[in-house]
Amino acid sequence: MSMITTSQHTTLSIGQLHILEMMNRCRTEESLRQLKKLLFDFYAKEAVAEADRLWEAGVIDEGKIEEWGQEHMRTPYIHAK
Repeated sequence: MSMITTSQHTTLSIGQLHILEMMNRCRTEESLRQLKKLLFDFYAKEAVAEADRLWEAGVIDEGKIEEWGQEHMRTPYIHAK
């Protein structure tokens, strides 16, 4: 995927630029809500397809999912002095 650099040296992909253009066309909260739902549904479908692929390949199974459920992945906080 090609990248474009703006004058502020922020690099955006063609996909990011396209999404920005779509969001620019949202004139109401409702149209923005609908666009966000479409994007959410798209990525949810992609995530399910990948999980199904990993399940079929034997990379994940019920035991692995149970193991994930027991993990504690909290970020430790460093208290300022």
